[in-house]
Amino acid sequence: MSKPYRPLLFCALLLAAIPAAAQDTAAFQRCLGGLEADAEQHGVSAAAYQRYTAGLVPDMSVIDALNHQPEFSTPVWDYLSGLVDQERVDDGKAMLGQWSDVLAHVQQRYGVDPATVTAVWGVESNYGRQFGKRPLVPSLATLSCIGRRQAYFRGEFYAALRILQSGDIRPEQFNGSWAGAFGHTQFMPSIFEKMAVDFDGDGRRDLIGSVPDALASTAHYLQLSHWQSGQPWGYEVKLPEHFDSKISGREAKKSLAYWREHGVRRIDGSALADSDTPAGLLLPAGANGPAFLVFRNFDAIYAYNASISYSLAVALLSDRLRGQAGLVARWPTDDPGTSRAERRELQRLLIARGHDIGEPDGMIGDKTREAIVQEDQRAGLPTDGRAGQRILAALRAGSHGGGAGP
Repeated sequence: MSKPYRPLLFCALLLAAIPAAAQDTAAFQRCLGGLEADAEQHGVSAAAYQRYTAGLVPDMSVIDALNHQPEFSTPVWDYLSGLVDQERVDDGKAMLGQWSDVLAHVQQRYGVDPATVTAVWGVESNYGRQFGKRPLVPSLATLSCIGRRQAYFRGEFYAALRILQSGDIRPEQFNGSWAGAFGHTQFMPSIFEKMAVDFDGDGRRDLIGSVPDALASTAHYLQLSHWQSGQPWGYEVKLPEHFDSKISGREAKKSLAYWREHGVRRIDGSALADSDTPAGLLLPAGANGPAFLVFRNFDAIYAYNASISYSLAVALLSDRLRGQAGLVARWPTDDPGTSRAERRELQRLLIARGHDIGEPDGMIGDKTREAIVQEDQRAGLPTDGRAGQRILAALRAGSHGGGAGP
């Protein structure tokens, strides 16, 4: 009985000795073969498939990114503090001036105001400064073969290959985020195919090299998401005492007259209109934080990226670009978020205390968080690794001789 078992045992031991990376690569290549077999029925020629997938290896870092998306895991006050800061407002106003003619024509054609289009641009890529550096085809191929949501990413993978096949985007330019979004306003490949427009008239839909194409495509997307021209996205409101926060949510829309009857007022204390306009009550941090009434245009922004934090970032930035003031109510935290300028300052202070975290770029990565945890411990603060006002104040005090040395 033992002899027939020995070859099986030997094979099992041999497989165990093969590095996991090699096994992953072999499985990845088998998956690519299966995807190639279905390529033509997805509109990708055999020649194009072979050309654009030659030599591909899996990029496992995208799997880690898939499981940690900041708009869903970061407190809303941290998320907004870096996206709707004075730096982004000032840069956005400069973009409004620089691209005023294009934005006016975009509004004329698609009905979306310049401030909203520019706010999407600012949130998505910091006005074209941060496209993402990952080659899209390897990222999408990896996500198509490994991890969760493979069916979704396979659709995006084939769409990316069709875009390259069409010639709209050149292969050497086709870089973006870990998930496959690319260009000034970060379209996914399937959305590009449906929504992108050639606004500059050069015969190509190019969200990477053409700002007019990107801005117009964004407005086109919002228009098709039922944007209502001339209407607001919403506004900040004040709730009465002992308000029942259960009657809230973006989709739980009631008439303005209903909210008025329940004691909700504009943030300046003025009464809501006594109308049947539907609005949802948004409480992103609960009843003790800022409250908003949101209309149909907020839903159009939400369609662009299904995250309340993201949609609020675009909405609030658009208000600031129109010259409106920021939030009135405070977030329910004793440790508010920091702007990008403050995060760069925090990183410089960490470097000065001996932490090797790279250049101070305002991006809070693992090294910065690990350094903050160490400084939290030294300062007797909660060791959460957050780049908030509390650790920034402690480091500032320490830099002037008021804190413990490293």
